[in-house]
Amino acid sequence: MQFIVIGITDNPEPWFSPEVLGIIKKGNVFSGGKRHHEIVAPLLPADAQWIDITVPLDAVFEEYKKLSTVNCIIFASGDPLFFGFANTIKRRIPEAEIVLYPSFNSLQMLAHRLVMPYHDMRIVSLTGRPWPEFDRALIERVGKIGVLTDREHTPAAIAQRMLDYGYTYYNMSVGEHLGNPEKERVVSLSLEQAAERVFEMPNCVILLYSKESGNQGITCRARKENSSIPIFLRQNRSFGIPDSDFTLLDGREKMITKMPIRLLTLQALDLPKRHVFWDVGFCTGSVSIEARLQFPHLQICAFEIRPECEAIINENARRFGAPGIDIHIGDFLETDISALSRPDAVFIGGHGGQLKEMIAKVLSVLSDDGVIVFNSVTSPVVSQMTARKSSRQLWDEACQELNLRQAPPLRIQLNDYNPIEILKTYK
Repeated sequence: MQFIVIGITDNPEPWFSPEVLGIIKKGNVFSGGKRHHEIVAPLLPADAQWIDITVPLDAVFEEYKKLSTVNCIIFASGDPLFFGFANTIKRRIPEAEIVLYPSFNSLQMLAHRLVMPYHDMRIVSLTGRPWPEFDRALIERVGKIGVLTDREHTPAAIAQRMLDYGYTYYNMSVGEHLGNPEKERVVSLSLEQAAERVFEMPNCVILLYSKESGNQGITCRARKENSSIPIFLRQNRSFGIPDSDFTLLDGREKMITKMPIRLLTLQALDLPKRHVFWDVGFCTGSVSIEARLQFPHLQICAFEIRPECEAIINENARRFGAPGIDIHIGDFLETDISALSRPDAVFIGGHGGQLKEMIAKVLSVLSDDGVIVFNSVTSPVVSQMTARKSSRQLWDEACQELNLRQAPPLRIQLNDYNPIEILKTYK
């Protein structure tokens, strides 16, 4: 079967080359979105059959398979290979022949209106997609970001997310109804202005770093001592966040993985080549946040039994500009993890005496090449008043009973704190 995919803009009176007009004139089965149908309806043959492209797409492709004709002419927005419907056809019907007649995509058109070179623009699609790739672009401090939007990920929602996490050093340009001479509108404005504005669909966004916006830095939106604190500058994000900058659980300094230990822990997890990282027992969120900033490609899930820690990790994530951490509150052993992505790196930051049970649950979903890391605090004085096993003993017993192989431990001591062993195990 052959699909002829024709790209169009939002212009209600589209221009097509003589070749494309000839294809349309000879066609009898057409397909596209409702808006596309309204635009091209005057050009279609009187007896034309039209198949609406609506979700779920399974029903649409079932209609395609029923066709008796060998050709189906599809109208799609812009360049059908640019996050477009031609990609969907290639994925659903790999053997199909595809002939393309592309138009400019919406971000190209917006760049043209702004007379802005776009060869260096990072493209992110939020059309029917979640935030991770957009968050990654922010964390990586990309200077020019083109964003495809939808009715949930609107320009206002995008601007508000950036403000919430302190990414204030961008200006936003929005293009509405690009290609439509009557409705097209292009506006450039601050994030604060964009967050308060309703834009008409369809639209797209270009974010451009501006030295005049946000004083060249990420401004802490969280409150500490009743003041707005600049935590780090865009040009000089440090490797390792100072412990004193975190909001702590009840102000307790011992309830945070110290920065040198934190960085060694991330090194043990080998995060540059991992994809899904779980932080079990996150407390302040220091490990998750450090991982998010240093390795923004990661998908991160953070688990904690204490409900008061949810506000703490959210405050710290906003303070350091670390969006996109998936937070789960409750007993990890009772948490439903069946719908979560399988981790290939897991850090266990707290266990409540149930370390073996927690490792066993992690193993039920851990990828075959996955790794588990645990930090064991070693007290130089062994109490004679209790029969409780040390965390190192619990770890060794769990690894033995669960048939896990261990890496050589790394022992380190900071100042007057008790020594810590960074322990690592594999399937």
